[in-house]
Order: sequence, then C-alpha cells, then structure tokens
Amino acid sequence: MPSNPVEILNAEELRRMVTRLASQVVEHVRDLDQLVLVGIHTRGVPLAQSLAQQIQLLEGIEVPVGSLDITFYRDDLDQITVRTPALTEFPSDLSGKTVVLVDDVIYSGRTIRAALNAINDYGRPAIIQLLVLIDRGHRELPIHPNYVGKVLPTARHEQVKVYLQDPDQRDAVELRSGIP
Repeated sequence: MPSNPVEILNAEELRRMVTRLASQVVEHVRDLDQLVLVGIHTRGVPLAQSLAQQIQLLEGIEVPVGSLDITFYRDDLDQITVRTPALTEFPSDLSGKTVVLVDDVIYSGRTIRAALNAINDYGRPAIIQLLVLIDRGHRELPIHPNYVGKVLPTARHEQVKVYLQDPDQRDAVELRSGIP
C-alpha cells in the first residue's frame, strides 16, 4: 500500500529553483538571441514557460518556447496506456539554434532519448542542452542534464510527482512511496 506523499519542495522553494535555473541558463548560453526553450509534454511545457518569463525578467529578452510530444518516439508504446498525443509546436526552425529541452523529472533517460530523436525531425540545432527540475537517478541510458534543480536519490518503487500551477492549480514536488 502506498504511503502518504512527502512534500519535497513547496511553492516558494519551487519558485526560487526556477529563478536559479533561469539564471544558470542565462550564464551559460552564449547568445540568448539564439535560445529556444522546448518543454516536453506534459509538465515540461509550463516549466519552460516559467523559465522564459524569468529570463525575460532577468535580461529583458523574450525567449521563444516550444512544446514537444514524444509519444510516437517512445520505445515502450506497447507497455503504456493509450494516450492522445499533445501538440508539438516550435516558434521557429530549430536549425542553428541553442535548444534547451525542459522536463520536470529525469529517471531512466528514455524520455530524453525519445525527445532527441523527435527534435531531429524538426531541424538541426547547433546545441541541445537539457534542464530538469528533479534528477532522481536510475539512468538506463548515458544521458546527463546540463541544468538540475535538485538531485533527489530515490528507490525504484518511489515516484516523484511535480505539480505546477498550470495545469495543477498548485506548485509543489512530492515523493510518493509504494511497495518495493
């Protein structure tokens, strides 16, 4: 039986983390005019939008935000429930751009592998970087994020749940435990 969720980050801590991550992107991306944030559906999209808003506050630069659905690029379609793909949209051609892929949690790395395959169908960015809110470990592929909000070591039976104002009406990160 699952235990009660444990709050890892509250709304204020999450807000500060997004500010810190946005500052790191600003510090490390050479040409912000070539930057495109691409959120991976579902929680990566509003997270990318929050990062873009924060970068605009910090630098006065409007960073374009795209959204990426990786449903048809997954290697486990036979193991997941049927889902309706979300819209993939990019504000411009990604060729030559610095793309920062944004996701809420990285676990095995398979979602990111699928995202990289999908990005190749939409252009050839000059650089692709990865930003995640939570890195919970247990990688199955050699993928490592460039920007990490929090490293949260977990057991395989645990689940990290990210709540964002849009679509969840609250901001928080919780750790849920199940039977090992």
